[in-house]
Amino acid sequence: MRRSIRALVAGLLALPLALAVAPSAHAADPTTMTSGFYTDPDSSAKRWVAANPGDGRASAINSSIANTPMARWFGSWSGSIGTATGAYAGAADAKDKLPLLVAYNIYNRDYCGGHSAGGASSASAYATWISQFAGGIAGRPAVVLLEPDSLGDYGCMTQAQIAERQSMLTGALAQFSRQAPNTWVYLDAGNPGWANAATMAQRLNDAGLRQAHGFSLNISNYFTTAENTAYGNAVNSELSRRYGYTKPFVVDTSRNGNGSNGQWCNPSGRRIGTPTQMGGGAEMLLWVKAPGESDGNCGVGTGSSAGQFLPEVAYKMIYGY
Repeated sequence: MRRSIRALVAGLLALPLALAVAPSAHAADPTTMTSGFYTDPDSSAKRWVAANPGDGRASAINSSIANTPMARWFGSWSGSIGTATGAYAGAADAKDKLPLLVAYNIYNRDYCGGHSAGGASSASAYATWISQFAGGIAGRPAVVLLEPDSLGDYGCMTQAQIAERQSMLTGALAQFSRQAPNTWVYLDAGNPGWANAATMAQRLNDAGLRQAHGFSLNISNYFTTAENTAYGNAVNSELSRRYGYTKPFVVDTSRNGNGSNGQWCNPSGRRIGTPTQMGGGAEMLLWVKAPGESDGNCGVGTGSSAGQFLPEVAYKMIYGY
């Protein structure tokens, strides 16, 4: 990884101000320690293209999706999680690139929606898992999107379950603070169509946002970048008014090129959005959900399971129909 003296000195000089404005245990800036974002060499799109070189859709999927830097999701399917995150962060580090990782294994995951139900077997099992996740990354530079949907998915939960979830997220952030000092962690804040800004600001704060670098928006959804930017700014206004701090935010633009039609589960007519980059109205625009991966057994993905790569859906998403 690249660690210029100038970047390290700048980070140290900026530390007191950062703590005053937006308290966080993460002073290091992984974007200055790397030369661009890491492209997952084993993404679902890349695997499909490699297995289907003669398919008429392969060239478009390869150029428009498979070679765009995007996040890798980690959960129970990842095997020994510390080994898995360590190998992924290490591979990116060897190329001087910044990896994007999604932690998606919280106990009672997708408790109300059900399409992606699962996760750790208990709160204590999750605490062990996320500790090993952070330990695998260790001192390498990385970006982690922490538990998509976990703060929006409250509709059918009891207060005891909500408190348990908040405690799991707070504990997760503490592990990254302790074990992964060069990782920016974004606590997921759902999307503009889920909870109003005041409600989400409270949920973020109660789940330990002060310990995180920032919050993430629109993961696996379709709202436009402009809609998400307005929502993120509104959440920050509430955080400032209620709690006296603000945080940077990032937006998942992987599938928001045509915006939302009001459906969240494999809607038709969607389009890929702005590729992963710094800025764009947020701190970063990121491809978090891989275009073409199913949201579950619904919509144009009827008969599929969540996370399954659907080449026809990916192909149509390139062109927006």
